[in-house]
Parts: sequence; C-alpha cells; structure tokens
Amino acid sequence: MSETIRDGKFVELTYKVIDRKTGHVLTRVEFPLGYVHGHNEILAPSVHRALEGRSAGDVIEVPIDGNQIFGPRDDSLVFTDRIENVPETYRQLGTSILMENDRGQTRSFLVTRIDDETLTVDGNNPLCGREVVFMLEILTVRDATDEETRAGQTVMAGADIDPSLMRPV
Repeated sequence: MSETIRDGKFVELTYKVIDRKTGHVLTRVEFPLGYVHGHNEILAPSVHRALEGRSAGDVIEVPIDGNQIFGPRDDSLVFTDRIENVPETYRQLGTSILMENDRGQTRSFLVTRIDDETLTVDGNNPLCGREVVFMLEILTVRDATDEETRAGQTVMAGADIDPSLMRPV
C-alpha cells in the first residue's frame, strides 16, 4: 500500500499554474519541490488541503480564485513613467523591483509593459483578479526524517542549516 499525504510526511511534487480563462501556463515548477506536510506550508492552504490523502503518482487540479488569496486588483498600484526616469537595470519586462513608501513599508513591483517612451510597473500580485488552476504531480510521499521535520523541507546530506531559520516542532 502506498503512503498518503498527511502531517509529518515528506512530499515532493512539481506543479504548474494555468489561467482558467486563457489556458496559458503562468508559472511552472519543473524541478521537484520538497516539503514536510503540516510543517512547511509552501502553497495556498486550499492546495495543501487538496493534497491530503493523495499518493505518489497522483496528478490533481485545484482551482484557485486569486481574489480570495491576494484580494482584488488595486489599480492604484500600477505606475507608468517616462523610460528615461527609470534606471537601465530595471528596463526589462518581468523585472521585480522592491520599492519603499514614505512610511518605510516595502512592496515588490513587476515591470509589466515597456515601449519606446514609457515603462509600467504593477504592485499587484500577478494572480490578483485571475481564476487559476494549480495542476500538481505528486512524485514522492514518505515519512520525513527528524532533520527534515525540523527544517520543514529537504535536507541534503552534509548541508548546514541556519538554526535561526528553524521553527519549533
């Protein structure tokens, strides 16, 4: 009998996120992503719930409403400026820029549009306002080692773990 995903199990999977409206793949994780279920929530809570009870070899689809996770799209977080006002290192589509407001709060903005005269950045999460499907392929389900449980993820033999990154179990 194969092992099923539940708290304390080490899980390795790959996934892709597909826009339900267009069918386009928005992001893809091709290299196995490993975590300890119930100790290191790396995906949306609804995705973790859908993984419960599944086994290696299963492929599942989990619909997600981006508005529920990230809130509605906020157009006040979209800025366009003349390209000459933007440092050259940021003049590439998809570049992430960390900005700080007057109160010292930071937010990541993504370069979403560039033309000959202007550059646009967007501080909304790319999944805001979208309905997406997480398609996950479960590769491994097994008991987590004590070291993996403490770290919350895969631990390579001989790897140094920064104790400040560990959480009590």
